[in-house]
Amino acid sequence: MSALVAPGARVVLRTEARLFGRELTSLFWILVFPTALLCILGAIPSFRDPDPELGGLRDVDLYLPVAILLSMIMAAVMSMPPVVLAYRESGVLRRLSTTPVGPGALLGAQVLLHAAAVVTSSLLALAVGRLVFAVPFPGSLPGYGLAYLLALAAAFSIGAVVTSVSPDARTGNVVGMLVFFPAMFTAGVYLPVQAMPDPLRDVLGFTPLTAAAEAMTEALAGGFPAGQHLLVVAVWAVVLSLLAVRTFRWE
Repeated sequence: MSALVAPGARVVLRTEARLFGRELTSLFWILVFPTALLCILGAIPSFRDPDPELGGLRDVDLYLPVAILLSMIMAAVMSMPPVVLAYRESGVLRRLSTTPVGPGALLGAQVLLHAAAVVTSSLLALAVGRLVFAVPFPGSLPGYGLAYLLALAAAFSIGAVVTSVSPDARTGNVVGMLVFFPAMFTAGVYLPVQAMPDPLRDVLGFTPLTAAAEAMTEALAGGFPAGQHLLVVAVWAVVLSLLAVRTFRWE
């Protein structure tokens, strides 16, 4: 993020912020849709009943971390890669490489703006979950915060790999869609992780988003997340980030 400190980089950030503010479709899917989904599911009476098999948690409680992870997936996999790929195709990244600002400032601005949108979406989901459906605030704030940051890093590392391996925006859209639906499944969008059959849950526990959902739910219930879940998310974030850096092309 040091590239964003220079005056020229701050101009890039302001410009990208104005452009990002005009992307109403992306903002809807990142900011509004996850909380809207939480409200739709929370309106189902049975989803508000405590389930002894889930340790007394309700389905709506389980879907709060899912809504937060969904905003990360929307931003990192579906929204940001097409923007970066369009800049690469049009030669913007190549031209920036000849200036003192450098293309890293533009990439940093995109990550910062999309991450800020995710944080805003997460706060909205937490507020609505608490005020509308009485979802408890995380019992372990340090554990929840750590799991959240690791999940954010893992989600954006997935998006970075999508951008790196895609030669153009059209291919990027296809790759993004191929990653998007499995990502939603492993995050628990279709079925909360805690409600999955144990064999499936155990296998998916080695994927970053399932492990993130497990860690965030554990912190929501009051315990510090299990080290295994945090480690899985962290390892995926590091490995995918290194892969993205090694394979990324500026033009």
